[in-house]
Formats: sequence, C-alpha cells, structure tokens
Amino acid sequence: MGDYTTAKLARADRGMLDFAIKLTRSQHEMTSADIVALRDVGFSDAAIHDVVQITGLFNYYTRVADGLGIDLEPEMSDPD
Repeated sequence: MGDYTTAKLARADRGMLDFAIKLTRSQHEMTSADIVALRDVGFSDAAIHDVVQITGLFNYYTRVADGLGIDLEPEMSDPD
C-alpha cells in the first residue's frame, strides 16, 4: 500500500493518518480543530496524546538518521 489516501480505511484510521501527516509536514498549522477531528472519529485524549508522541518520535528519529547519513535499511549480507 503506497498511498493511504486511496486505501479502504476506517474513518478513525484515515483521521489519524491525516493528523500525523499534517503534524509532520505543516506542524505550525495545527489547530484545536485537528484535535476535535480526532475526537469526532473516536479518539480519546490519551489516544490523541499517543498519536502525537509517536508521530513526533518517528520524525525525530528520521531527522537524526538523515542528518547523520545513517542507512535505516542496510542491505543484508549473506553470512555464508
């Protein structure tokens, strides 16, 4: 699955992914309406907190790896 926007997803899953993409690409444009949208599809405040923490953590790790030139998926060598 390369593009979640065309996949058959539950409203909650699509809402979470839309939120995570916006937080990743346009974090300065986040508003309380983004939180309300997640609540409207069934997310609790604790679950929203988890989405924000996980999104932020992955963004952090990606930037550290990119900044240091780390290959996140090195090719596997045959031990034989």
